[in-house]
Amino acid sequence: MHVPGPLSSKWTAYLGLLSALSAAFAPAVAVKEHDFKKCHQSGFCSRNRAFADHALASSSWQSPYNIAPESGSFRDGQYKGVILKTINDNGETVRLPITISFLESGTARVTVDEEKRQKGEIELRHGSKARKERYNEAERWVIVGGTTLDKAAKVDYEDKSQLTVKYGPSAKFEATIKFFPFSIDFKRDGSSQIKLNDQGLLNIEHWRPKVEKPAPEKKEGESDEENKTEETKEEPKAENESTWWDETFGGNTDTKPRGPESVALDISFVGYEHVYGIPSHASPLSLKQTRGGDGNYQEPYRLYNADVFEYILDSPMTLYGSIPFMQAHRKDSAVGVFWLNAAETWVDITKGKDYKNPLSLGTKSKTSTHTHWISESGLLDVFVFLGPTPKDLTAKYGELTGTTAMPQEFSLGYHQCRWNYVSDDDVKDVDRKMDKFKMPYDVIWLDIEYTDEKKYFTWDKHSFTDPIGMGKQLDSHGRKLVTIIDPHIKNVDNYPVVAELKSKDLAVKNKDGNIFEGWCWPGSSHWIDAFSPAAREWWASLFKYDAFKGTMENTWIWNDMNEPSVFNGPETTMPKDNLHAGNWEHRDVHNLNGMTFQNATYHALTSRKPGELRRPFVLTRAFFAGSQRVGAMWTGDNQAAWDHLAASIPMVLSQGIAGFPFAGADVGGFFGNPEKELLTRWYQAGAFYPFFRGHAHIDARRREPYLVGEPYTTIIAAALRLRYSLLPSWYTAFRHAHIDGTPIVKPMFYTHPSEEAGFAVDDQFFVGNTGLLAKPVTEKDKTTVDVWIPDAEVYYDYFTYYIIPTAKGKNVTLDAPMEKVPLLMRGGHVFARRDVPRRSSALMKWDDYTLVVAVGRDGRKAEGDLYVDDGDSYQYQSGQYIHRRFIFDGAAKSLSSVDAEGREPGSVAEGEWLKRMRGVGVDRIVLVGVPESWVGKKSVKVESEGNVWEAKMEVTPAAEGRAAFAVVRKVGVRIGADWRVVF
Repeated sequence: MHVPGPLSSKWTAYLGLLSALSAAFAPAVAVKEHDFKKCHQSGFCSRNRAFADHALASSSWQSPYNIAPESGSFRDGQYKGVILKTINDNGETVRLPITISFLESGTARVTVDEEKRQKGEIELRHGSKARKERYNEAERWVIVGGTTLDKAAKVDYEDKSQLTVKYGPSAKFEATIKFFPFSIDFKRDGSSQIKLNDQGLLNIEHWRPKVEKPAPEKKEGESDEENKTEETKEEPKAENESTWWDETFGGNTDTKPRGPESVALDISFVGYEHVYGIPSHASPLSLKQTRGGDGNYQEPYRLYNADVFEYILDSPMTLYGSIPFMQAHRKDSAVGVFWLNAAETWVDITKGKDYKNPLSLGTKSKTSTHTHWISESGLLDVFVFLGPTPKDLTAKYGELTGTTAMPQEFSLGYHQCRWNYVSDDDVKDVDRKMDKFKMPYDVIWLDIEYTDEKKYFTWDKHSFTDPIGMGKQLDSHGRKLVTIIDPHIKNVDNYPVVAELKSKDLAVKNKDGNIFEGWCWPGSSHWIDAFSPAAREWWASLFKYDAFKGTMENTWIWNDMNEPSVFNGPETTMPKDNLHAGNWEHRDVHNLNGMTFQNATYHALTSRKPGELRRPFVLTRAFFAGSQRVGAMWTGDNQAAWDHLAASIPMVLSQGIAGFPFAGADVGGFFGNPEKELLTRWYQAGAFYPFFRGHAHIDARRREPYLVGEPYTTIIAAALRLRYSLLPSWYTAFRHAHIDGTPIVKPMFYTHPSEEAGFAVDDQFFVGNTGLLAKPVTEKDKTTVDVWIPDAEVYYDYFTYYIIPTAKGKNVTLDAPMEKVPLLMRGGHVFARRDVPRRSSALMKWDDYTLVVAVGRDGRKAEGDLYVDDGDSYQYQSGQYIHRRFIFDGAAKSLSSVDAEGREPGSVAEGEWLKRMRGVGVDRIVLVGVPESWVGKKSVKVESEGNVWEAKMEVTPAAEGRAAFAVVRKVGVRIGADWRVVF
């Protein structure tokens, strides 16, 4: 790994060590955990954990937070009041304004601020230029809708000690706000679901001046260690001032000019044993307890975006992105919370029995999950969702933070990447060889080495001499190029980008208000401040075709290192006392940083030339709630190891239920050299990631799929072609995600919320609404898989049409030799695919469709849909799309197609794309599980657009466990028309 530029000897040695580790990589190598804080090393986390320990250990503990009843008022769906925090035995209090908003969507929002900071009545230390108030602008970046107040909400009961509000659809939700001590009990249909401050762990660290205390006098001959008080020798306690002020970790000191300002709250999920979400962590989908004990974690889950070099598995440690959205689930009930805070956050999780009165016969104790949320700064701002289904939660969360952007269609294909392709000739050679070996792909990627000495928006003049020629070859095959652009700008002379960054004053500042300098791949670097509107406008100018020379209409962007990664910074990131636009401290906005950079790039790509209205494609490593609106993500620097392949599945599932479904993992593993079996199995799994990219480290051997050798090359090619044949169904799934926040790949608890045995299953999933159930092989030398069957519906093998001998709630063992992707079709579904092999998705654009009908048990109905648009522009927003609903009626022996949204023919004027789609039809219909009575029938009747004709049908009878199936050929109907086929 060569890193040019004027690096200090310290950092040259550091990066050299990283290179040596990478070159000699073995799966046993793990992240240096000591480079990242544990809770006891993070002052505010340690203080709040100690606060919780004290509160929970004391039988007489009472929370010092009370609402002043006379301060409260309720109007138009919103309660406003003041919490008084008692801070000493003299009864002195701190005023904390609270707003509880009941929204039309049925969501509730609780926000607590601090009056002194709100009014700016505090003093900053060190002459800091930072803002005095608590950070209150996260909403500007994250929330896009769903905040209209529910004016129909009404006070149902009120006295001097509490207030009950009924709200939501049919007023079936209620919130009881208790004043002494403050707590809120959220109920649905009269039953408690979520409680805030039920355990009394609310803790808002109010502003206080630092009082300099004289150091204890040292006796003659006494050492510094002996001179320490007993208090300072111990771990910090809840009110020990040793972590209130300046705090040092790893040689970096945080000046903390505002002093202690953390916010913490316990949130209890009453009667819920399983909680999910808060990605990204390399941990199971159903989150573990974090307070020790057998099988539990010792540390809280941490949300603090960081460049974690070689992350470890089964751990709550932080990774590259953060979404503080948690869901709880029990049989037929789901609830959730969204903690809107962009500062460093820790979440403790414990579970316990809610014991009933032993004299009450027939009652059972239930397990509740208790969570403790701790953020370093900002407002206490939490949204409460009362479900009752998982789909309700993702829909309401999507209403607040936005849903996944409709992607470019090509982005759902396969992406070929490595660090690095060394020249434009290298890129063209890979492109040709993918064709030679009949391996479809859509995108080839360039990592940092394509630049001129790590200067972004440039090309290496020796290796990439003709980027336009390279782009034209790719374009001729319908393919795209993605180039990496990171937020660190090389600080070197004769580089116009950094000169403008400095002259226009658009960079992140240090605590003194001067431009921040740190170290990353280019050496000395500055960072664009994407919180600044002026910086975003300037950033957009750099992507114009005449500015970023060598790029074309088929060039798209990858944003990496945007946590941000700062090699010589604390925990490999930016100092918390740095300053952003508006003089907000970096500590306030850290987890938002990656999102703001991706957002700047996304909007830059919409303005590369006048009139070019195309959907951008931007991949990001760092993310926050709302990032789903502007691109895709991947799980970062994983390893070429079987356990990392297995871990990728719950990680991708967790992203989906947390509202960011355009997710994937580096196929093959970033670090190391995967054995051939592992690489092959990873392609089979990756074919079912929403984002499907192969990637490798610069020191890894070349591993383009055509290099693996037989039989693996053929098997990988088959996995790629399976992905491409199903692209219509993947794109349809993205449409649903875009409309209502539905995950692309769905875990068992999401699709079958009544089946308790599936709540912790996280190694299999359904794809969209297709009924396709995938269970990738993730273990070495395995030739079978055990699939958990969630219901009594019939399941067919996707490839052979064999009926799976199943029983509801049981595991069934399936053969899975190397050449087999374990994939089942659930009865009752219809899905679309395209069966003609092509080199890229662009070349499939005008191909006819095949419809597959998996007939339900006992020949019952089957349904499905297909969404199609031009896959590139925003014309779908004006109705330029096709959305068909397919209904198989077993009793009527018919399959029909109707507009999924009830639009009448001719209700939308046809643009050029819709006109061309008039020539695209349904070529084949495959029906699996047809009655034996169909055997011998040779044709079917087709009715469409006022015409009736016959199409040929061939029926294969059932045999040796295989279902009877029928194939109708040359159906001859338009994909966008109403039609009916009668069997």
